[in-house]
Amino acid sequence: MKQTLQLKLSQHLALTPQLQQSIRLLQLSTLELNQEIDNFLQDNPLLEREDEPAPEAPLYAASGDALQAPSEQPEGALPEPNFGDNGPADWLGESGPSSRDERNDDEPSYAEIQAAATSLRDHLGAQLAMMPLSERDRSLVRLLIEALDDDGYLAQSLEELAEMLPPELEVDLDELQIALKHLQNFDPPGIGARNASECLALQLANLPQSKTRDLALAIVRNHLDQLAARDYVRLRKAVACSEDELREAQSLIRSLNPRPGAQYSPSETRYVVPDVVVRKLRGQWLASLNAEAMPRLRINRLYADILQGQRGSGLASQLQEAKWLIKNVQQRFETIQRVSQAIVDRQRQFFEHGEVAMRPLTLREIADQLGLHESTISRVTTQKYMASPRGVFELKYFFGSHVATEAGGAASSTAIRALIKQLVGAEDGKKPLSDAQLAEILGQQGIVVARRTVAKYREALNIPPVNLRKSI
Repeated sequence: MKQTLQLKLSQHLALTPQLQQSIRLLQLSTLELNQEIDNFLQDNPLLEREDEPAPEAPLYAASGDALQAPSEQPEGALPEPNFGDNGPADWLGESGPSSRDERNDDEPSYAEIQAAATSLRDHLGAQLAMMPLSERDRSLVRLLIEALDDDGYLAQSLEELAEMLPPELEVDLDELQIALKHLQNFDPPGIGARNASECLALQLANLPQSKTRDLALAIVRNHLDQLAARDYVRLRKAVACSEDELREAQSLIRSLNPRPGAQYSPSETRYVVPDVVVRKLRGQWLASLNAEAMPRLRINRLYADILQGQRGSGLASQLQEAKWLIKNVQQRFETIQRVSQAIVDRQRQFFEHGEVAMRPLTLREIADQLGLHESTISRVTTQKYMASPRGVFELKYFFGSHVATEAGGAASSTAIRALIKQLVGAEDGKKPLSDAQLAEILGQQGIVVARRTVAKYREALNIPPVNLRKSI
């Protein structure tokens, strides 16, 4: 063994910190981007939002290696698209209220806000406080209230609850049964049920007695599975009723609430901020950046002046980071706008005619058109949204697989799903279309698709099979 010195040439890709930051910002959603920028604003005193009060002296923007005073606007400022006099609301045909009084007409009252903020356990606890029960019974009912799930069902059996209690309390099943009866008399009707059949039966028991109610009560107690399977012939024989009577009972059952506690469950609201707004201008569909989603950043003038007077200050690295962030944020939105416009150009017929006109599109097509990598297109289209006259869509919505046509072309899977939805919506409820019949109708329109493919698309649309779509 001996030591030697060798020269070797090789190529490798080095991800600079600026490139890493650019890739990370590109894949963030608008809300995540604003959170990331807020973190930068807290850590870097040289960076600030442009919507903050501006100093009287000219602002400084990052340009090359020196700080220069711009003549019109900072280099880091992102261009604001022109939506009209009232911003995006002007194009969408919406105008904000001109005064606070007009806006208050549609706002919920204080009582409505309080009702929405009341939880199911608080609602039931308030009723329990008004019940003339002993302290022991009140404690057992409170125990059952704590065992309810968000839909108002008793998630555990009474036997399991009895085993969980300390033996020294000597609580038997009969006491829990009595406590459950008390709970099931509370509002909303159906609360405290152990299954869907009992939940619907409790609600029907609160209705005035009638022939239709009694028939519906017999169905939900003993034949709910047959009703769910829409086996009406066997169901009529089991309950000994006519077709009209069964139809009235079915209508009454459908008016009930199978999830009585859901109205008191807190709902998580997810806000979507569209990055791009699409509109038709002079016969052309154009994609413009949404000004509300674009953070406007700049270099802080005060600290920039201090840095100019003190060469070699520790703020130099933070200045470079601020310039990188401004450039990368601007590049992010420019890439989103380019990709969005390419999608709009390819899917022009969708904006004109809807889902049935959606054409097949892949990430590679957009990547080849713009000269970008396919992974970049994937990052740009993830959690980025486009507002259009047809609704708000994620950019990934416009990409999809294709199915061959008799003419030798291809039809988008989104268009096929839209056609299946139209056919099912227009079918006769007494003679619904089977998957084979749907495939045959699509074949008559020139779209070659197998029955199992139709079944897959139908299930993706949450459309039940033919036997569950059949009406009386």
